[in-house]
Amino acid sequence: MKNLFKQVKQILTYQGTPFREGFILEENAFDNREAAASGKESQSQGKDGKEKSAEPGRRRARPLRKARSEGSRETGDADTGKVSTILDRNRETIEKLYGLPVNKDIIVRDFTIGTDPPVKSFLVYIDGMISRTDLNFLLQNLMLEAGEISRHIASAPSILHRLLPGSQARMLDSFEKIVEFVNYGDTALFIQGSPQALVIETKGWEHRPVERPNSEQTIYGPQEAFIENLRANTALVRKIIRSEKLYTEMLSVGKRYYSDVAVMYMSDLANPELVKEVKRRISSINVDYVTDTGMLEQFIEDSPYNLNPQTHYTERPDRVAAFLAEGKVAILLSGSPFALVVPTTMYAQLHTGEETYLRWQYGTFLRYIRTISFYLALLLPGLYLAAVLYHQEMLPTDLLLAIAGNRERVPFPTVVEILLMEFSFELVREAGLRIPGIIGSTIGIVGALLLGQAAVQANLASPVVIILVAVTGLASFSIPSYSLAFAVRTYRFFYIIMGSILGFYGITIVLFIQIIFTTSLKSFGVPYLSPTGPRTYAGGDVVSRLPIFMQRRRPDYINPQDNTRAPGNPRGWVRDKGEGGGDGKQQ
Repeated sequence: MKNLFKQVKQILTYQGTPFREGFILEENAFDNREAAASGKESQSQGKDGKEKSAEPGRRRARPLRKARSEGSRETGDADTGKVSTILDRNRETIEKLYGLPVNKDIIVRDFTIGTDPPVKSFLVYIDGMISRTDLNFLLQNLMLEAGEISRHIASAPSILHRLLPGSQARMLDSFEKIVEFVNYGDTALFIQGSPQALVIETKGWEHRPVERPNSEQTIYGPQEAFIENLRANTALVRKIIRSEKLYTEMLSVGKRYYSDVAVMYMSDLANPELVKEVKRRISSINVDYVTDTGMLEQFIEDSPYNLNPQTHYTERPDRVAAFLAEGKVAILLSGSPFALVVPTTMYAQLHTGEETYLRWQYGTFLRYIRTISFYLALLLPGLYLAAVLYHQEMLPTDLLLAIAGNRERVPFPTVVEILLMEFSFELVREAGLRIPGIIGSTIGIVGALLLGQAAVQANLASPVVIILVAVTGLASFSIPSYSLAFAVRTYRFFYIIMGSILGFYGITIVLFIQIIFTTSLKSFGVPYLSPTGPRTYAGGDVVSRLPIFMQRRRPDYINPQDNTRAPGNPRGWVRDKGEGGGDGKQQ
């Protein structure tokens, strides 16, 4: 038995390979640090005064060899990261930076500028990220139409001003900057005898066209959504807001490779402190890469351990424009079809753009339906458990008898029945999302129907619980914010557990704790329950929605530079001032 235990321990314990492999991985600084720590432990004295030996099976760390500088044999400006006047030296630097000729999608094109006498040069670009039409036009200008330029002016400045028809071109002398632009789809031009390189914009990678929104579909309003192209996204916003006061500041995140971040705001509306805080948080991110706004959101949110979303996630340019017009700040990331809007509140998470486009009566009706759905999705299963298990006197007798009759053959307790159906519904929801194409929605609907019907016939669940779970699921689907709906689905299980343990008292405890956490939550300094907690000027667009011509002031919880939307009567053709406005007086 003892030998068997040793064999099992030997199988489960990692041991170094006794023979030499075909390649040996060099230890890095972290391995050496761990080896040094383990070495100190192994040299510690035991009770008998002898040194303890190292752990069996642990490899001894080899000393980290000093890396040899690849550019040690180069001389001149290339050693300092600057462009050299010697063309061959610049090419060697480019080949080492990009690992040529192993790296196959980096193209170096040698050619001769058609001056008299000709001047040698070469282009560097990434295949697949440039527009071949722009590149061919650039080569045509440099090779065929440069005959009028004499050699003594065939330099980077003269070529920039006389031979480059592109809209954006710049002279750079740093390889770090040049490589950064080339990696983003630009083309670098190196010229013999010139201490500067020309970087020409030739971006032309493939991207999908502007399409209809997928996650925020509406019947009324614009039918355009963001795409993965950052400049296309900023242009979609600028197409709506045609103002010189709309500023777009470009930042970059990521240490190993960069991702461009566009911070958009109205300079005459947004609070300067808010803009400063947004830029500070983005600039302070220290990570290898950020590829989506969902990752960026987790780096800049105030309380990462709170379930409530603290930024507004949207794919609609019209919604971003509406938020900017209120004085908020939008954040767009290259490669992401979604924008982040800060700050946000609980009420903004429950609003949609369609309510603004509809008449105020319809919008108010939708708001109340959505508010009721929010509470149903959060509390309905927990309230059912509390009433059935502890507070039967609150139910009508006929309803109580019907519930008891349906549960007569169910072998599980009520809480297990609820949890089983909730978990099954979450499985159906997740499966419908992950199955590609139109078959996903079909699987979701058919799966839910078959699963519910089979559960009732097999006496695994009562019909009342099936109806309850279905209503709860539909109510969660009506929440427009995906992140908030996820938070509600998570909170619901806490209410189910506490309702089954302590009844209404347990639900009250969880509700009180959730209210405390929510009221203490802030989004970029703005209380999450504004404008109701703390109480500030709300206007007519919180839960109930007043007519749009009566909403003369912006919400003041973000302290915009201008609180007034309409200084006079918005409906100028109406002479009756009482009909033209209602919330126009200053408070």
